[in-house]
Amino acid sequence: MSDVLTLSTDVLVIGGGPAATWAAIHARDAGAEVIIVDKGYCGSSGTTAPAGTGVWYVVPDPDKRSAAKASREALGGYLADHAWMDRVLDRTYANMHRLGTEGRYPFPIDEHTGEPIRTGVQGPEYMRRMRAWVRRRGVQILDHSPVLQLLTDSQGAVRGAAGYQRQTGRDFRISAGAVVVATGGCAFLSKALGSNVDTGDGALMAAEVGASFSGMEFANAYAIVPKGSTVTKTAYYGYATFFHADGRIVEGAGSTKGRSVIARTLLQEKVYAQLDRADERVAAQMRQGQPNFFLQFDRRGINPFTDRFEVDLLAEGTVRGTGGIDIVDADCWTGVPGLYAAGDAATRERICGGFTGGGSHNSAWAMSSGSFAGAAAARAARDAGGASPLDRLSGAGTVGLDSARSGITPDEVVTAAQGELIPFEKNYLRHGDRMAPALNALDSLWDEVSGPAYGARTPAGRVRAREAAAITAVGRWIYRSALARTESRGMSKRADHPELDPALGDHVRTGGLGDVWVAAPGSAVRRPDPAPRLAVRIPA
Repeated sequence: MSDVLTLSTDVLVIGGGPAATWAAIHARDAGAEVIIVDKGYCGSSGTTAPAGTGVWYVVPDPDKRSAAKASREALGGYLADHAWMDRVLDRTYANMHRLGTEGRYPFPIDEHTGEPIRTGVQGPEYMRRMRAWVRRRGVQILDHSPVLQLLTDSQGAVRGAAGYQRQTGRDFRISAGAVVVATGGCAFLSKALGSNVDTGDGALMAAEVGASFSGMEFANAYAIVPKGSTVTKTAYYGYATFFHADGRIVEGAGSTKGRSVIARTLLQEKVYAQLDRADERVAAQMRQGQPNFFLQFDRRGINPFTDRFEVDLLAEGTVRGTGGIDIVDADCWTGVPGLYAAGDAATRERICGGFTGGGSHNSAWAMSSGSFAGAAAARAARDAGGASPLDRLSGAGTVGLDSARSGITPDEVVTAAQGELIPFEKNYLRHGDRMAPALNALDSLWDEVSGPAYGARTPAGRVRAREAAAITAVGRWIYRSALARTESRGMSKRADHPELDPALGDHVRTGGLGDVWVAAPGSAVRRPDPAPRLAVRIPA
C-alpha cells in the first residue's frame, strides 16, 4: 500500500450528488476552502445522475406557493413544517436560477413565453454541469474515495474523515473545520438504478459520533419496474393499467394509490402493465423527459403504450423514503459539533412529512439542504479556527474496520440483511407480527457485525464491511421506528393498526448502535439533547 494521503481543508463534503455539490458551492460562497470526497465519481454516480427528475420549483406567488405546500400535507400525515417548506421553496427558486446562469445548465425554453422551463432537470447533464461548476470554483474532488469513518477531536467535535482510495490503493486522512454528510440514503443494494452507492454509510458514521435519526419508519418505498429491470420511474405508471396474466384488470392497482394492491397480487401471481392511458401528446412528452426509461423497452421490441409487460416492485428504502439523520436547526446541524447533513442522508420530513419525497421534492431538498449545510459548515469552520492537526484527531469508527479473523463475511451480512429488508411482505405490507421477527434477526446480525471476528481481509474489503454494517444498522432503526408508530400514517401503513392515531402526530426519533433507542410521540423515552456548539453560531 502507498503512503497515506493527508490533506486539510475548511469544509469537507462527503458525497458527490446534488446535495454535496450545492454544499460545496455555498461553502465557497462563504469563503471556505472545500474538498469533496465521493465513493463513486462525482457527477455520474448516485440516483440523480442517470435519471430525469422534476424539481419542486414554484414561482414566488402566494397562491401557487400555498397550493404547492398543501399538495403533500395529507399524504404526508401532516408532519411537514410550513416554515421549512417556505425556506426550501425560496432556496430552490434561487438555486435553479443560479444553475442556469453560473452553472450553465441549458434549460429548455417555453415556446409560448420564451422563458426557461425550470421545473425539472436531466440528471446526466445536471450533474455534469455541477461537477464542472464546483471545479471552476476551486473545489478539490477526490473520486472513488469512500469515507470509512469520521475523525473527532478531544471534545467530540467532528473535524475530518478517513477512507480509502480505490484506484491508488492508499488510505487517506483529511482534517477539516467542519464536515457535511451528503452520502445519500440506503437502498439495501437492491439494484435500483444509481443506488449502488447508497448503502447508509453516512448514517452509520453519524450514529458513531452520536447523531440521531427521524422518520426512519418512512423508509419503505418500493418502485414499480419492468420485471428484471433496475430503471425506476414510478410516476410514469400513473398512466398504466395493471393486469392479471389472463388479461383481467387488477382492480384497485395503481402507482400512487394502489401500489399495495400490486404488492399483494405479486405474492400470488405475476402482474402486467401497459401505459395505455397516455395519449400521443403525453407519450411524446414522457419519451422526451425520460429517454432512458424507454431504452429497456426499445431494446426488447416492446411498445409500453400498446404492449403489456411484466412488472415487479424494487426496494428503494430511504432513497425515496423520507427518513434520515435528524437535523436540529435551520442550518441542517445534526446536534454533533462540526457535523451537518444534507440531501437523502438527512430527514426530508420537514417538507414531505411521512410521504415519499421522490422526484421533485427530494431534488429541491437536496439543493436546498446542501446550500444551508454548506454555508453553515463554512461558518462553523471559521469559528473553530480552521482544520485541526491530524495527529490530534481520532477515528470514530466502531465496526468493520479490523482485519477479519473468522466469522461472518460482509457479503453474508448483506444477504442476510436484504432477506429482512427487501421482501415487501415484511417492509411494505407491514404488520407487527412480521416486523418484530425481522428486527430480531437484524439485532442478531448486528451482534455478529459488532463482534471482534467481523472485518475484512483486504484494505478494499473494509469498504464492503462498512457498507454491510451500515445496511444492518439502518434496518434496525427502520423497524424499531415502524414498530413504535402504532398507526397508519404517510407511507407507513400497518395492517394491525390501520387507522391514523391523532396522538401520534409527531416525529419518531431513534438512534444508537448496540442499544438502539426510540422516542415515539408521547413516549417517556426522549432523544438525547444535542451537544452544545463549541463556538458561537453566526445567524444565517
